Parts: sequence; structure tokens; C-alpha cells
Amino acid sequence: MRARDHLTGPRIEPIRIDGQTTIPELIDGTFGAYNAGRLREGCRLFTERMLGDGVVVGVTLTGALTPAGLGVSALVPLIEHGCVDWVVATGGNLYHDAHFGLGLPLHEGSPFVPDREVREAGLVRIYDIVFEHSVLLDTDAFFRRLIRGAEFQRTMSTSEFHYLCGGYLAERERALGAPGRSLLAACYLYDVPVYTPSPGDSSIGLAIAAATLEGNRLALDPSADINEAASLLLDAKRRYGESALVVLGGGSPKNFALQLEAYLQEILGIEVDGHDYYLQITETRPDGGSLTGAEVTGVGARVKADGAAGPEEVPAAVTCYTDATIALPLLAGYALSRHGPREPKRLYQRRATLLEELRAERDRAAGDGTRRRRVRRRAAQGTSLERDR
Repeated sequence: MRARDHLTGPRIEPIRIDGQTTIPELIDGTFGAYNAGRLREGCRLFTERMLGDGVVVGVTLTGALTPAGLGVSALVPLIEHGCVDWVVATGGNLYHDAHFGLGLPLHEGSPFVPDREVREAGLVRIYDIVFEHSVLLDTDAFFRRLIRGAEFQRTMSTSEFHYLCGGYLAERERALGAPGRSLLAACYLYDVPVYTPSPGDSSIGLAIAAATLEGNRLALDPSADINEAASLLLDAKRRYGESALVVLGGGSPKNFALQLEAYLQEILGIEVDGHDYYLQITETRPDGGSLTGAEVTGVGARVKADGAAGPEEVPAAVTCYTDATIALPLLAGYALSRHGPREPKRLYQRRATLLEELRAERDRAAGDGTRRRRVRRRAAQGTSLERDR
């Protein structure tokens, strides 16, 4: 290739930052290289491609994002704007989200105070977030009272459980006169299904476990979660046309969301592609075998055969290695400034219909031998999930 073939990208001509610079101007005008460049690509990917009318957007949450206030500041506004259609989160994020819905205070603190001093003061600390131990006790009491209700006395998916919890948190917000504080409440109000791959790995799960010792009949069904979420991906491709995934962190929520394609193709034998657009924000390196830090390549037919987009194109897959507490507010500010509201898809209310459609496609695939052909072909190529790892 000649030198000029490598010089087709826009010339680096950053704007001068002043007191009037907006978030989109800052990102488009100064985020020109390195991980700032990847974040700019991610903001454009999310805003210009993922938020299209024919795209279903899923978001996964790992790490202590909600206690840092990112549910209130960024995720709830995105949900209210119709930018998020389904969520996969750690149980810890949903537990700490409830503090805000219940009006319990968290405070900025110092990460340098000795642990013993924090404990002796009766405080709990998440790095530089501090709060009274009573915040945990009051939140635990809320969930313990909640799951004693008659509507909880059965086996259900985590999306059903979180929907019921979100309803109570929304009511609590109304009573406090402070709406828009809880992620779960917003998901309830906008019918956004919320899944937790490992519900036992949080204080919510501990409350459920303790209740079973008292005869409580609530049980969370991981198989129901897989089938529900798989039906969402299938519906995204069949009804709307495209699927997008925003991964904040990694961990089990990322794995849960990515394995849905393999489940549909290899286990159920359904001929369907996976996610068309992919944006990941992570601090974890991939060279230790971590799925959290692994880049996803080959997402979407719009990525060129060599895996690279042209210098002026918005790629279909972006991985930005930076802190989500920095990137998410910028991403939300960019999208809410540049894109109008989307009509909420309200996928939660369509779960029963989507499951029936999943069963029908599975039955058709079993009848025509699609599953056997798919398994043989994927075994020869290696699954997308294996390639990502």
C-alpha cells in the first residue's frame, strides 16, 4: 500500500475547549486517539446505529455502578428515553440500586481511611463511597418483607421477580416524592425485563435463601431466564431486524448475554444470527484468558471482511478500555443530546408470546433437521463464544 492509502482518515484538528463546550462537542472535537478515540466511536455507534428504530438494545452491568450513582444519573434517563430494552445485571447492582429508591443516603468518602476506623465508626465502604450500616439493614428488611407477599410464593424467572420488586420501589419513590431514583423502578415503569445470572451472589439472594428456611416458596428459575432472554434475541431478529448489546464491565452478565446466540443455534437448532452491534467498556485485559476483557470480533455483517471499518465509518463493534464510571455518563450525555426519544418496546409484557414463538421455532428446527446441520457446522468452525474467549 502507498502512504496515501493510510492517510484517508480525517485530519486531527481538535477544537479548543472553553466554558461553552457541550458533551457531544467535547467528544467529537477532542477525543481523537487511543481509548478516547474508541469512546468517541462507541458514542457514535450507540447513538447513530444502536438507537435505530429496528434495533433492540440490551445492556449488561457488572461492578459497583449503582452505588456510585450511575443508575440515577445515566441508566434511568436512558431507560426513560427508550434507549434500553432489556438489562442483565449482577444482583449486587440491583441491591444497591434499592438504596436510592428507598431514600437511603450514600456519601462520598475517602478510600484512604483505614478499614478498622471505618468499621469502628459503624460505616460500610465501597472504595470511596461510605454509608451507615443501617442502610444495609433497612434494605435487607425491605426485601425480606417484600418476598413474604402472596405474589412471590411461587417459582419465577428473575425478570418476574425484579418486575415485582420494581413496582414496590416505584411506589416508594412516589411516596417520597422522589421519582426517577431507582433503576428497577424505571424498568418496571417502562416494562424493561431485568435478569440476574447468579441471583444467589447478592444480599437479595441471601434474603431469599433465609426465607426458604421459614417455608417461603419463592424460587428463581435460571432455565426460565435463559429461555426468556433467548426469545428476546430471537424476536429482535425476527420482528425488529437487529440486536445491539452494550456491555459495561463483563463477568457473568456479559457471558449470559453472549451465550444466547450459541443457545439458539447449537442447542435449539434455530437459524438466527446473533447481535449486530456491540459496545463494551471494560478495564480488564484479555491476555489472561478473561472473558470480561475479551474483544468481540466479527459482529454484524457491516464489519468489513478484515474486521476493520474505514476511518470515517462507524464500526459495528467497539471495545473501549476505560472505567465505566467515566465512560457511561459521557455516553449517556452524548446520546441524549444527539438522539430523540425512542418509543419504549415494553418487552416485559410480551414475554409469554415470545416464549411461544421460541417453542414453535424450536419445534420446526427439530422437524427439518436444522439443529443437526447447525451443530455439525458450528462444531467445525468453533462457536462465536469460543472465539470470543
